Amino acid sequence: MQSNLPHLQSTFTTDCVIFGFHEGELKLLLIERNEYPFKGWWALPGFFVENNETIDDAVKRILYEHTGLRGIYMEQLYTFGDLKRHPQGRIVTVAYYALLRLDDLKSQPEPVTDYARQAVWHPLNNLPELAFDHRHIIDKSISKVRRKISYSPIAFELLPEKFTLTQLQQLYEAIWDRKLDKRNFRKKMLNYNILKELPEFQRGVSYRAARLYKLDKRKYAKVFQNELTFAR
Repeated sequence: MQSNLPHLQSTFTTDCVIFGFHEGELKLLLIERNEYPFKGWWALPGFFVENNETIDDAVKRILYEHTGLRGIYMEQLYTFGDLKRHPQGRIVTVAYYALLRLDDLKSQPEPVTDYARQAVWHPLNNLPELAFDHRHIIDKSISKVRRKISYSPIAFELLPEKFTLTQLQQLYEAIWDRKLDKRNFRKKMLNYNILKELPEFQRGVSYRAARLYKLDKRKYAKVFQNELTFAR
């Protein structure tokens, strides 16, 4: 039976909060918009969901267009549908956050879309004024990440496969935005028995090379039925 329903154009968009970590700083990938409204403003990467794709597929497409990478860790965050969030009418956006290793990027990202002039990594603690309600979306995403790293290994998606304990502590400090006691952090991390100590050390550093570790995901899954905590 042929449907008499009219063909509907999608009014859904998806916006992506893309996190990276480099030299002790948590960073976000932002685009400079190349179209109205908010032309010339910084914003989150995002666009309309095509009628022939799922929202997940749209996010994967946008991530690839702006990073050149596939298989990035991503998770749906929240649906934002305030009546006045878009100056051109009622447009609902489904926001996702994504975590990637900046070491996997071959170079500075060059967006392959018409709606973005450039894409630049910005420190989370020094963001420019943003278009639409994107600052609100970012705030909600960082709150979600801060909660989730207490019971899930997602933080390790931001680190190289092999990392030092200093890098690991700097990452948790950047996400939680507070200092952690070095001795207590290392003792707890090693006592959890979720890190594999490797017979390797840092290379190409001017100071004493630190030992490298990697995450044992199977042990993590067994250990973390309760939240991970680090008292100051």
